[in-house]
Amino acid sequence: MLPIEFKRFRRLRRSALLRDMVRETELNIKDLIYPLFATHGTGVKEEIASMPGVYHLSIDLLKREIEEISELGIPAVLLFGIPAVKDELSSEAYAENGIVQQAIRVVKEENPNLVVITDVCLCSYNPMGHCGVVHEGEILNDPSLELLAKTAVSHARAGADIVAPSDMMDGRVAAIRRSLDQENFTHVPVMSYSVKYASAFYGPFRDAAHSAPSFGDRKTYQMDPANVREALREAAADVEEGADFLMVKPALAYMDVIRRLKDTFDLPLVAYNVSAEYSMIKAAALNGWIDEKQIVLEMLTGMKRAGADLIITYHAKDVARWLGK
Repeated sequence: MLPIEFKRFRRLRRSALLRDMVRETELNIKDLIYPLFATHGTGVKEEIASMPGVYHLSIDLLKREIEEISELGIPAVLLFGIPAVKDELSSEAYAENGIVQQAIRVVKEENPNLVVITDVCLCSYNPMGHCGVVHEGEILNDPSLELLAKTAVSHARAGADIVAPSDMMDGRVAAIRRSLDQENFTHVPVMSYSVKYASAFYGPFRDAAHSAPSFGDRKTYQMDPANVREALREAAADVEEGADFLMVKPALAYMDVIRRLKDTFDLPLVAYNVSAEYSMIKAAALNGWIDEKQIVLEMLTGMKRAGADLIITYHAKDVARWLGK
């Protein structure tokens, strides 16, 4: 005889099929965006030491990578470029034959249907490693907007489907949207890194993109990790300026921010599962401490549950294989 009445939640957990039927959040291959790092030269496939399984790829080898990505069913890539030369005006960022511009054209030749998103920033292209124009140790906001807009237009001209400004300069979405429209690229959406924190989770990426700042840090333009209301203000400004997607970066320590944006705005929401989030899991898996597959799927499902519609992740190829099976 049971002393009290109680709920029997386990009824819906008795079998895998039952659990699948009542699952509330579904991670799908179509949710994934895979970052790629294009570099000059030929025959270059250089593994990034702090990001096992992620490579710098020359344009010729990028073709093979796109073939694999397409076969896995991943719908989109996010392109980053490693320039041959850096200068104070970040010239290769918006050069007609810059590394990203070359990569866009190759990707589109290999698979015209793959969605090509380009990172729009200056940090990899100037010797200071900052995301805007630097003058006498100060990162200048307004002069940076012109170069960022030029970069976005050059990417669109090369064939990019979406441009994604990651610099965190004030007003960059408005500047980019205006320039795209003036150049008859009204059809090209802006995926704004709307909420980008001054995070310690970017270390391996800075190795990958050769973009570590040569002085100071990025706290004068990236956000304080302690702030949430500020995130809503940043996102609201981007919506007003014409953003088509919003993004939260990083993702793992900012699930609450993802949820707040999801509840507040009706634009598609992107979570960036960043480099250190990836590398921590890879390191633990290589040491045999965790089940990599289960951890990754749980983590990305959590991002979806928090409200992300799309996830940028270096795990994308592995996840596509796991979900495909």
